[in-house]
Amino acid sequence: MRTQLRIVAGSLRGRKLACTVNTNLRPTPQMVREALFSILGDAVPGRPFFDVFAGTGVVGLEALSRGAASVVFVERDFRLSAELERHIAAFGVGAFTRIARADVYRWIERWAPPAEPVAVFLSPPFADYTRRLDEMLTLAGELQTKIHPGSVVVLQSERGVDLSGLPDHVNWEERSYGRNQLYIWVKESEGLADSAEDADEDEAHDADAD
Repeated sequence: MRTQLRIVAGSLRGRKLACTVNTNLRPTPQMVREALFSILGDAVPGRPFFDVFAGTGVVGLEALSRGAASVVFVERDFRLSAELERHIAAFGVGAFTRIARADVYRWIERWAPPAEPVAVFLSPPFADYTRRLDEMLTLAGELQTKIHPGSVVVLQSERGVDLSGLPDHVNWEERSYGRNQLYIWVKESEGLADSAEDADEDEAHDADAD
């Protein structure tokens, strides 16, 4: 089924992407996109943005519209990436974008992130949560290790998926939007993490003293 997706805000506001929706391609709904960028806030303008499992690329284009410094789309499906390339050309934003045609689970192995905070959006095919869950969790862990402090990772899944195996699970914030779930993780600077650990140790010491 052919449908149109609309850029919600920013310099490309109102521009539309035509795409074919099927069981293997379910673009992030507008309500969820609006919530996503409300959550990300200042983590988008002026920063590199990575749209991983890009599909139609609507999330990455929305990020670019809202001021992202650049966007890398990672998508292995040739037809989807070709259609995304046409939209990028039509919108005149080719100078700020790059399409990596690759299997995400292999791409992450050789990815060298910028030495600055980035925003990463992950929207794996929902089938991967059953067929490739271990690989997906490893992917999340690789991202967490590689990105610069101050970076944000957002993972989209379907309600009911058990993601208790996510690395550093307790520090992922979870939001629900209908059948969609967003998990948000922020990489703290080492100084902040050390301060938090010191504070916890001080509290434990004071409790022992009492």
